[in-house]
Amino acid sequence: MPFNTHILKKISLPLSLIFLFAIMLLFPAPVLRGASGGLLLWFNTVLPTLFPFILICNLMISTKAVDLLLYATRPLFCRFFGVSPYGSFAVLSGFLCGYPMGAKVTADLYRQGNITKEEASYLLSFCNNTSPMFILSFLVMQNLKDDSLKLPTLAILFMSPVIVSFAVRPYPRKFPICRGRMPTPSGCAPLSEALDFSIGNALESITKVGVYIMIFAILTELAGLLPASRSPLGLILLSCLEITGGITMLCQSGANSELIYILCLSETAFGGLCAAAQTASMIKGTQIPVSSYLIKKLATALVTSLLAVLYLYLS
Repeated sequence: MPFNTHILKKISLPLSLIFLFAIMLLFPAPVLRGASGGLLLWFNTVLPTLFPFILICNLMISTKAVDLLLYATRPLFCRFFGVSPYGSFAVLSGFLCGYPMGAKVTADLYRQGNITKEEASYLLSFCNNTSPMFILSFLVMQNLKDDSLKLPTLAILFMSPVIVSFAVRPYPRKFPICRGRMPTPSGCAPLSEALDFSIGNALESITKVGVYIMIFAILTELAGLLPASRSPLGLILLSCLEITGGITMLCQSGANSELIYILCLSETAFGGLCAAAQTASMIKGTQIPVSSYLIKKLATALVTSLLAVLYLYLS
């Protein structure tokens, strides 16, 4: 019996891939819709909004320009979140730039020895979030279509990861300051070499993000063919694959507006499995467990739903 179980585990992934390949051959139209929609979303929205931030963050880290920024961020973030000065830069990036910038900056700082593994794991639990631009423009204005929800929604989605950060913060509260070696290129033109390195790294990262968006857009289209996807539970599970399409599905479901609001905010706080896959790609090789990240994101989604219920009850 143990032998059979071992064989089953060994062939489960190949069989799953063969099954997926067969489904894609049988239903080419949903595959085409998903691939086209995912790539258009990446090209029209994600690439122009995320690539410049990845590039400038790479440049700031590799040329030590980030050291100057730390003077502005560390007085508040170091005390409030109990992080090191470099950790405060990850907090700033993660709250302002959107998925998966918080994870990428955290992983880069850890790889270069500027933060400890313990701090990197702690930062990842709360500083990899949806950007304010996505929340205000896509979630509130395009889908919820209620400008009065801008400030409450932004406040709820910023408060929930902060609350989780206090719950999961390790002790002692302050992390040690690491003196890691910054990867500044050597030679007579360090800026040009740093720019080449940063462009290459940014292109690799943004390409991975685009491929993951396309993959999950295809999976969403294929999963939508299942009869169970039309049930309330099926709709919720389907929306968790990728938040852009998921939020649109929830808002077009015809459900109660209060329920839609709670589900959309929870989905945004969780980030979806697509964002989780992007995060796993960014932290690859750091030995930071993705399972721990997912558990904390689910906790953030739960806190977000409770705050949304409280807001709707009090308003």
